[in-house]
Amino acid sequence: MKKIYIAFLLLAFASTSSAQNYTPADAGSKVKFVIKNFGINTSGTFEGLTGTISFDPANLTTVNFDVSVEAKTVDTDSEGRDKHLRRPEYFDVEKFPKIVFKSTKVTKTNKAAYFYLFGNITIKGVTKEVKFPFTYTAKDGGYLFEGEFPLNRRDFGVGGKSFSMSDDLTVVLSVFGKKS
Repeated sequence: MKKIYIAFLLLAFASTSSAQNYTPADAGSKVKFVIKNFGINTSGTFEGLTGTISFDPANLTTVNFDVSVEAKTVDTDSEGRDKHLRRPEYFDVEKFPKIVFKSTKVTKTNKAAYFYLFGNITIKGVTKEVKFPFTYTAKDGGYLFEGEFPLNRRDFGVGGKSFSMSDDLTVVLSVFGKKS
């Protein structure tokens, strides 16, 4: 009986520790947003990826994403607009330097290499739940995670009411996690 108990503990330990740890890297990654401004799609990106990713596609209970970007790196290919977006009425980068995402769970879908990610995104001190499908592809000893999800900028106090700028935007992620 004692041998069975020890074998069970070893098996349980092996299944909970099987996730590999990865570090999100700016090189090979893109954190992008797309929003309509005057009816035209306008996009921007963020850099400064930091955090940890624990990932094992065979054991979803061990999967965890805890990543952030630096809000001050917002880049829309217009320095004037970028400076405006860094101000308190938009990203308020002095008071809220990071945009953070933390996963809460991952589930399988009916398509191979596709999962569904649930988590919380925090922008300007406001946290909201998001959920979206994502894919993973082995790349250079790590994984490339890709997915996208909608957000309402006003839910986070980013910008005020505007006739020219949409409230809704899409966040497009292509995050390379390199082996830690």
